Amino acid sequence: MANFSADFLTNYNTQSGSKNSTFKLPPNAEALNSSSCGKENASNPSLIIAFGNGHTLTLNFTRNSTRYSVQMMRFVYNLSDTQIFPNASSQGPKTAESVPDITADINKKYRCVSSNQIHMNNVTVTFIDATIQAYLSNDNFSKEETHCIQDEPSPTMSPTSAHPSSSPPHPSPTSAHPSSSPPHPSPPHPTPPHPSPTPPHPSPSPVPESPSVHKYNVSGTNGTCLLANMGLQLNVTYKKKDDKTVTRVFNINPNNTKVSGSCTTQQVTLELQSETSTFLAFQFGKNASSSRFFLKEIQLNMTLPDAKVPTFQASNSSLRALQATVGNSYKCNAEEHIWVTEAFSVNIFKVWVQAFQVEGDKFGSVEECQLDENNMLIPIAVGGALAGLVLIVLIAYLIGRKRSHAGYQTI
Repeated sequence: MANFSADFLTNYNTQSGSKNSTFKLPPNAEALNSSSCGKENASNPSLIIAFGNGHTLTLNFTRNSTRYSVQMMRFVYNLSDTQIFPNASSQGPKTAESVPDITADINKKYRCVSSNQIHMNNVTVTFIDATIQAYLSNDNFSKEETHCIQDEPSPTMSPTSAHPSSSPPHPSPTSAHPSSSPPHPSPPHPTPPHPSPTPPHPSPSPVPESPSVHKYNVSGTNGTCLLANMGLQLNVTYKKKDDKTVTRVFNINPNNTKVSGSCTTQQVTLELQSETSTFLAFQFGKNASSSRFFLKEIQLNMTLPDAKVPTFQASNSSLRALQATVGNSYKCNAEEHIWVTEAFSVNIFKVWVQAFQVEGDKFGSVEECQLDENNMLIPIAVGGALAGLVLIVLIAYLIGRKRSHAGYQTI
C-alpha cells in the first residue's frame, strides 16, 4: 500500500537543445494488475503505477529478517507524449532507474512528511508526504511507523581538515493499492517543509566551456573520508537591478578555490571557498540498513554584484544523488544535472566520488551511473547490427554463386 504525492523533473533533448519538463503524478494514476504481493522464496512485491500516455513508476521491494526496503525504483516515460515532452527529438519510451533510500522496520509503515528527491540520471522524482508499507499483515497501514532521514534533525559536525590535489509545494495526493481490496488512504498530514524545485524560465546567459576536472579529498582523525574527482558548474537565476530575470553560469576554478571539510561516522562534508566570495558545500550521508552513501545536501552562498539582492543563498538537504555502496565508488562520465532549488542547480562533469570507507586513499570498486551503462549499449548494438549485415551479405553471395553454376557440369 502507498499514499503519496510525486513530482517529476525530466530533462530531454529537442532539435534546439535540451529542455526540462515538470509534471505531477495525477490523481487518476492507478496500480496495474501486473503489480504483485510476491511469492515466498520466489518473487518480491512490486507496485506498478501507470498514468498519462504510457508512463509507469515501479517500486520493487525486498526484505530481511527485520527490515524491508525499495530494492529498485524504475520510471518509464514516453517521449511520444507531446503534451509533456513537446518537440522531443526522439520518440518512444525511456527508462531511468535508481536505488532510493526508502526503508522501514517490518510491520511498520514508512513515513516521510518532508520531500524526498530521488535522482535517476536526467530524471528527478520527488516524493512528498509519503506513506508506504510492504509485507502487510492485514489490509491497513500499521500504526507504528519508521521515519525517513529527511524528517530527522541533522547531526552536528566536528571540523577536520581537507586537502586539494592535482516542485510545486501543494500537489494532490495519489493512493496506489496493488491488491484487490478497497483503498485505505492515510489521513492528511501537514504540508511538507521542503517543496521540490521547479525549473525557472528566465533569459539564459551564454554557456561557458566545461569546467576543469579536479581531485578533492577530505581527511579526519581516522584518515581520508572523501575522495572526489569532478568538474563543477553552477546555474544561478536571479533578478538584476533593473528587475530583469537572468540565469548565469559559473565554473568553479579549482586553482582559485580553498578546500576544507569535515568527517563524522554519519556525514561527510566538502566545502569550497573561492576568491570571488563563492561558498559551495556538499554533504554526503549514508543509510545503515542499505549500506549506501549518497549526496544529501548542497549549499551555496555567493555574491552577485549586479543583482537586486547581491547576496545569493540556496540549499537543499533532501537530495539523493551520486549513490553507491559504502566501500565502492560512484562514477559517471556523462554530465550530471542536479536541481537544488528553483533558482539554483549544479552541473557535475566526469564525477568519480567515494565517501566514508576509503582504503589507502584510493577509489574502490566502481559503480557506474545508468547513463554510462546505456551509452555502452549503443556501440554494442551498432556492432551487432553491422555483424548481422555482413552475415546476410555473405549468405546472399554464397546463394547467388551456387545458383550461377546451376545447369552446368564440370569438365
